[in-house]
Amino acid sequence: MNKIYDLIVIGAGPAGIMASISAAKDKKKVLLLEKMPQIALKLKATGGGKCNLTNTLSKDDFIAKFGKSGRFIKDALESFTRDDLLEFFASIGVETIARDGFRIFPINHSSTIILDSLLNELIRLEVEVKTAIKIEEIKKSENIFNIKSENEEFKSKNLVLATGGLGYPTLGATGDGYTFASSLGHIITKTHPAMMPLFTKEKNFASCKADTIAKAILKVNIPKYKNLKLVGDLIFTKEGLRGPVILDFAREITPILASYDEVPLLINFLKGKNEEDIFQHIKNEISKNPTNTILQNLETLLASSVAKEILNICQIDENLRFKQIEGVKREKLVKTLAWTPFTIIGHDGFKQAMITRGGVSLKEIDSKTMQSKIVSGLYFCGELVDIDGPCGGYNLQWSFSSGYLAGKLRN
Repeated sequence: MNKIYDLIVIGAGPAGIMASISAAKDKKKVLLLEKMPQIALKLKATGGGKCNLTNTLSKDDFIAKFGKSGRFIKDALESFTRDDLLEFFASIGVETIARDGFRIFPINHSSTIILDSLLNELIRLEVEVKTAIKIEEIKKSENIFNIKSENEEFKSKNLVLATGGLGYPTLGATGDGYTFASSLGHIITKTHPAMMPLFTKEKNFASCKADTIAKAILKVNIPKYKNLKLVGDLIFTKEGLRGPVILDFAREITPILASYDEVPLLINFLKGKNEEDIFQHIKNEISKNPTNTILQNLETLLASSVAKEILNICQIDENLRFKQIEGVKREKLVKTLAWTPFTIIGHDGFKQAMITRGGVSLKEIDSKTMQSKIVSGLYFCGELVDIDGPCGGYNLQWSFSSGYLAGKLRN
């Protein structure tokens, strides 16, 4: 009961584990607390269990992907770079590879080796790990943090909160870190689910589930958000849209949905071809094959199932030749091919959200140390803070880098 740790870390995800390792390497006495029966359950599920650790972008390009928050993450990324992360994993027996030249995975594409190696490193560094510990209250008095669970009380000179966000509640996310941070005087910015599929009003593309649209261009069709645009691979679902570009765009859409009942999107399936390009393409197809139907013309641009649905939207018989289609409908077809309208009407909430947008306000955290500006000895890292990046290893690199920096301790 009288034992006082140098550091207690709450939350055994990637950020919390790295904070524990970082402090233990500096000979600190560390206790890592996790409320789930096992450590890093969400990490195990990352990337479908393949664990996309980071990516090959330069530091500046990597930072740019975080938008306005990019400046804040700079110090953490410089204290523990991508190369540092890869060297660290190599040192604990995890070899990595970037088969596509961009995303970096463990060489066997399995998160299990990541978990096993991290656990072995915690053991080697004599970090005390306690699982199935539900924290009920955190207070600080006389420069010591008092952490009460249902059955025990722990004391520490320093505290790292690394509890993650609200995504995947089945893997332990409840938002208790926000409660702890708030009780210690911190502001929590509004939270939204991010990185998940989106539901659309239009269900007619459900028949196109087998077709992936490469390099689709998405933009929000609301004047206030006209600059929101993204390019990437898109997949149709029974309820709407998914795929890498949707997972990334969801970060922007969910806050807008909180203010609007619906969010109109325009999607270009044709790698940026405009109306003039499309019309010229169809004319060229007609000159090559004058008897081809409009569907056959469009099949040179799109998967057949997608082409049929666009013709349905325009109320055009797929068996007609282009010149047989009345002028107004031809014009609508070309416009719809250039920018197909969709209406986002919802999502599954935090149930399937891989990350959380929002969190502990960055204004109250020192980016050079990850220490609270309000409570000395209190540190934050990972998804708990108001930072989120796109798909592709950005969020895991941030978790590891911010965890490493938080674990260096300044008290």
